[in-house]
Amino acid sequence: MIEKLKHIINEEINPYLAMHQGSAELVDFADGIVTLKLQGGCSGCPSSQLTLFNGIVPILKEHLGDDIEDVVLDHS
Repeated sequence: MIEKLKHIINEEINPYLAMHQGSAELVDFADGIVTLKLQGGCSGCPSSQLTLFNGIVPILKEHLGDDIEDVVLDHS
C-alpha cells in the first residue's frame, strides 16, 4: 500500500500541487489513515486544508476507495 500511495502522490497529487510551487510527501500510513506533509508553496499556506479536502482526498479516494479512512497533515 505504501508504494501505491507514493505512486499516486508522485503521479497525480504532486503535479496538481506543482501549479502552486508545492508538493506532498507521504509521512505515514497506518490503520487507514494517510499522513502527508505539504512542502514548498503549500507548506503553511492558509488554503492547505481546502487543498487537502477538495484536491488531495478526492484523488486518493478515487484510487484507493475504502482503504483510506482519513487523510491528515503533519505540521511538524
